[in-house]
Amino acid sequence: NTAGTDIVASMVVYEDGKPAKKHYKRFKVEGLSDQDDYASMYQVLTRRYTRLKNGDAGFAEEPDLLLLDGGTVHAKIGEAVLDSLGLSIPVFGMVKDNRHRTRAITDASGNEIALIGNTAVFSLVGSIQEEVHRFAVTYHRELRSRRMRYSQLDEVPGIGPKRKQELLKKFKSISAISRASLEELREVLPENAAQAVLRHFAGKEEVCELSQVQPEESP
Repeated sequence: NTAGTDIVASMVVYEDGKPAKKHYKRFKVEGLSDQDDYASMYQVLTRRYTRLKNGDAGFAEEPDLLLLDGGTVHAKIGEAVLDSLGLSIPVFGMVKDNRHRTRAITDASGNEIALIGNTAVFSLVGSIQEEVHRFAVTYHRELRSRRMRYSQLDEVPGIGPKRKQELLKKFKSISAISRASLEELREVLPENAAQAVLRHFAGKEEVCELSQVQPEESP
């Protein structure tokens, strides 16, 4: 998340020690307006394992082991969700050291199993943690980018969802829209809307130029 917005989570799957990317899932956390990692984890796990219970396609296979990116509290949340659904799956949190390496896994009672001494397991669990983080960050950036580009067009009078889609379909990016001429905008929009878009981005450029002017030094 970014300051409590665009909160997402990801699920990666490993089979025989290798990523099974066809089973990866991503989640957009709903109903939370602040940065609450534990509430987010509870929601995502509840959604994922309720769908397992319901036999939903893509979620119906029960894992041998559930690893959570977090510590003892995360493991407790995982156990609570599974218990509430009548599922019995081993749950462990992946604990990092001060060098951001996964040094151990921990159960809900805080009992740790060190990984440093076992090179193969240390490497596997570390790769799982890195992969789930990468997958979540990729989704988060996608949502953030989508929100930012739409929010800029939201400021333009007369530009609703349909016209936003038409503009982005033709010009591909906000940057290209901002550089478009009136004639180019008219190919997609009626006159009034095209004029509004042109005025909006012209105003943005004027503000930018003014902000770059250095104040004169006092005599």
